[in-house]
Amino acid sequence: MHVLKSLVPSTLSQFFKPEIDTRVGRRLQYSLNPKLILNQRRRFGKFTAATIVSSIMEGVVPESTEQVRYVSPNCTEIIVIRHGETEWNAEGRIQGHLDVELNDMGRQQAHAVANRLSKEPKISAVYSSDLKRAFETAETIAQLCGGLVVVKDPSLRERHLGEIQGLLYSDVSVTNDKAYQAMVSRQTDRIIPGGGESLDQLYERCTSSLERIAENHRGERVVVVSHGGTIRALHRRASSNGRCGKISNASVNIIHLSEDGQWTIKVWGDVSHLGDAGFLKSGFGGDQNSG
Repeated sequence: MHVLKSLVPSTLSQFFKPEIDTRVGRRLQYSLNPKLILNQRRRFGKFTAATIVSSIMEGVVPESTEQVRYVSPNCTEIIVIRHGETEWNAEGRIQGHLDVELNDMGRQQAHAVANRLSKEPKISAVYSSDLKRAFETAETIAQLCGGLVVVKDPSLRERHLGEIQGLLYSDVSVTNDKAYQAMVSRQTDRIIPGGGESLDQLYERCTSSLERIAENHRGERVVVVSHGGTIRALHRRASSNGRCGKISNASVNIIHLSEDGQWTIKVWGDVSHLGDAGFLKSGFGGDQNSG
């Protein structure tokens, strides 16, 4: 073991410590030890210092944000964020295109996700729905990530929910069952009465918007702040797996869009940054159709 260590540059000596130095990298699960050496020997048929260190370094993600998550010139990394919480989210009131601002919890959530993103690799641009709850979230992110200017895009709005916008979700099946059934229907071309949209209409406008954004930012990381129903439509485009789970307020979802038209989900529904800010745990709150 001491012979092997002598072959390795002193700058890598931390790999031989019994305890992991977390500054080296978050994904490193173990330091060099006899069991690891044996595993490397089985894998490669022989072991050398260079082989073992090279293998270990493949799993290291440096803390320095300038060195991590390289984006291919043929790809755009889009970080899709759902807006922070509103009072209507907390009440279970259907928002759709109605313009509701963040509540205090929502502002805390916006700061939490902004703080996370400010410590990650450079963001080139921030796009947002033009509705207040999304735009305020986006502005908070933009300020902490280099003072960027938020680009408003109405195509990133929530689904228009017609006659039932402004109603309590718990009441709508009684007060307007026809519109309610249209909202929850899996029939993607079914339009909600009162000027509402079908799922297909929502899908077309928001996926087209994301494609345009990706085309303008190849090789870059971009933030898009949107809404629960809209993010579900983006998941429908990116994944063959129909169900995307709960879309929590201020959750992080990362999609890679390549120039050949392929969408790949890298991260979905991450709320690890929220901590004390918390998030709504109820099934409602806009994560299905309203937010």
